[in-house]
Amino acid sequence: MTAPKTTMAQSINTALRDAMTADDSVVVFGEDVGPLGGVFRVTDGLHRDFGDGRCFDTPLAESGIVGMAVGMAMNGMRPVVEMQFDAFAYPAFEQITSHVAKMANRTRGRIRMPIVIRIPYAGGIGGVEHHCDSSEAYYAHTPGLTVLAPTTNADAYGLLRAAIESPDPVIFLEPKKHYFAKEECDVTEAVPPIGKAVVRRTGRGATLIAYGPSVPVALAAAEQGATEGRDLGVVDLRSIVPFDDETVCAEVRRTGRAVVIAEAPGFASVASEIAARVGERCFHHLQAPVRRVTGFDVPYPAPKLEHHFLPGVDRILDAVDTLQWEASA
Repeated sequence: MTAPKTTMAQSINTALRDAMTADDSVVVFGEDVGPLGGVFRVTDGLHRDFGDGRCFDTPLAESGIVGMAVGMAMNGMRPVVEMQFDAFAYPAFEQITSHVAKMANRTRGRIRMPIVIRIPYAGGIGGVEHHCDSSEAYYAHTPGLTVLAPTTNADAYGLLRAAIESPDPVIFLEPKKHYFAKEECDVTEAVPPIGKAVVRRTGRGATLIAYGPSVPVALAAAEQGATEGRDLGVVDLRSIVPFDDETVCAEVRRTGRAVVIAEAPGFASVASEIAARVGERCFHHLQAPVRRVTGFDVPYPAPKLEHHFLPGVDRILDAVDTLQWEASA
């Protein structure tokens, strides 16, 4: 029987609803997430069905939102908070890095932080400044945080359920341009384990490594490459922290070439770390240096220019061609 088609927004909504039904300690709050259902309608209906005590609006004060979540977590609750847009989360950064990430270590594990911070992130929606940042490197660089970036609707459901059940804090990055993309999604599937990448496509010529909104672009590049004689595989990380070295390196060792794809600027980025890890662990199997295809090292551009900034099929295939040339040089 074919699974029903659903959007990522609906999958996340179902995950929140199921978690709130299963555990009374789960609460959802943030800016406009209550009666309105969020600017992307991800929390639609939760306030109606669970009431003011379980799903509610907050003032426009991100530091206060996360600070309140810290207090709730210290007192036995499981808060799930929404930062309305990626760059809106920056005012909460001190709370996240100084308290959310460090509380368990500071108390030798006596106080845990079962907090999920949902962040709609990345570009592709024609948004203005502060609405399209890819801020994953900040969180990945902070010890004590788990950082997840689902791509498919099924993973959005499963990983969010796993994140809410985790005793430690999770940054849950939701690619906003995929919120309303429909796909068949069976939410009864097994919950994917945190920290486990998945091979979305196998290939022999090179391995494309991506996460979040860059995975469909990598798959499109692999499809286009196949029509031109390139045999490309695609690995979807799903989890940035913890990182699945085993799956990623197994694929790279098999192909001998790798391209890392991400929307964030490339300097001092998650893509940089992935390239370094692959280079260290797969050195004797690599036939060419690891390449990166990323956003440029500039602030996110105006909407009419974002298609130049974001990694696309042509840039990815150009990087693959460079690998082929370097291998034969």
